Amino acid sequence: MTGRKVLMVEGGDDEHVLKHICGKWEVGPLNEIRPVGNCDKLLAAIPVQAKLLNRKGDVMGVVIDADVDLEDCWKAVRNRFMEAGYLNVPDDPHLDGTILTPPAKSHLPKAGVWVMPDNRVPGILENFLFFLVPPSDQQLPHAQSCVESITQPLFKDKDMPKALIHTWLAWQKTPGKPYGTAITARFLDSTAPAGQVLGRWLRRLFD
Repeated sequence: MTGRKVLMVEGGDDEHVLKHICGKWEVGPLNEIRPVGNCDKLLAAIPVQAKLLNRKGDVMGVVIDADVDLEDCWKAVRNRFMEAGYLNVPDDPHLDGTILTPPAKSHLPKAGVWVMPDNRVPGILENFLFFLVPPSDQQLPHAQSCVESITQPLFKDKDMPKALIHTWLAWQKTPGKPYGTAITARFLDSTAPAGQVLGRWLRRLFD
């Protein structure tokens, strides 16, 4: 029987972006890309899902936002995988995406972790999307200038990347497309270097 392959993400935007990236790089097939709600819920789901995926060939992937502190995020992820029984969790995320081999004679699945945006710096999904903006684009600097010029923004500082990417998407040929369809429309380029690294990690994990 073919193993079950599950990729857990934080929210719906992550789900749709990962679906389009997986499609572009012919990853899978995956049984499920599952949005669990937020960072805390995703962390809590790691040991639970690891125990449920207990058949030969099962694979579990996790894509999580680093938010404002990559070190703290990874520490939390590492603790959850160690709690689940993984013995080879590195002290830092691998720059090309982390893949964990289950201990011998365990029933744990092969597992992988990608820390948004690039396993290197703090950030969220929207920071990753900036990496997919074509180099020839002239709108992003102007959008950034406009958003940063707001003297009393209603959004929190941590949501600046969301405000910026949505502003930029509002200025495209078809304004306001969701993230995933913006990739399909090629407003965002999934073949950019960052997209290639993420695509290769997904293929190493699930193929």
